[in-house]
Amino acid sequence: MVERQPSALVVSAFPLAISNHNKILALAAHHKIPTMYAQFAYVYDGGLMGYSPVGPFRQLAIQYVARILKGEKPADLPIQQPANFKLIINLKTARTLGLMVPRDLLAMADDVIE
Repeated sequence: MVERQPSALVVSAFPLAISNHNKILALAAHHKIPTMYAQFAYVYDGGLMGYSPVGPFRQLAIQYVARILKGEKPADLPIQQPANFKLIINLKTARTLGLMVPRDLLAMADDVIE
């Protein structure tokens, strides 16, 4: 990745990324790669920004499992997509990377870390 010199990076929420949380943050900072994360913990720990759906996903998963265990076919269950998303921006990290965050984007953010 460093050899290709990406202008930005998006890290989704998958087990390998979660288990390497600190390494990813350190490498993104060291190589000054602006990075957006699907988990907010990254942003609170120094990542640039996070954008992810919010909602009662654990309860929804439990309800789906219960319905399947009671005999419903998974194919008959409705597909539900998130309707609410949250944006968090870390201005301290933006300054470190030499980035100017537009006011419009800051106004849309649910949380701004100074």
